[in-house]
Amino acid sequence: MGYRTRLVNIGNSKGIRIPRPLLKQVNLEGDVEIRVEDNQIIVRRVAEMRQGWEAAFQRMAEVGDDHMLDQETSTDWDQAEWQW
Repeated sequence: MGYRTRLVNIGNSKGIRIPRPLLKQVNLEGDVEIRVEDNQIIVRRVAEMRQGWEAAFQRMAEVGDDHMLDQETSTDWDQAEWQW
């Protein structure tokens, strides 16, 4: 089902009112990302920081890809200054 709305003036910009049923359908609230793609304006939720990292780390551990890439090194500071 499509909705018809009108562009409204907001200062030097334009805006639209998005009907509540559409907002509920896509669970859209708070901050959003807006961009142009294929000559269309796309509005979507802002991805949470580090979203999906836990699952990615779990997959890395399962395949043994969760080790350090660099060799551990010790510095003078580590030897003289660091205390446990």
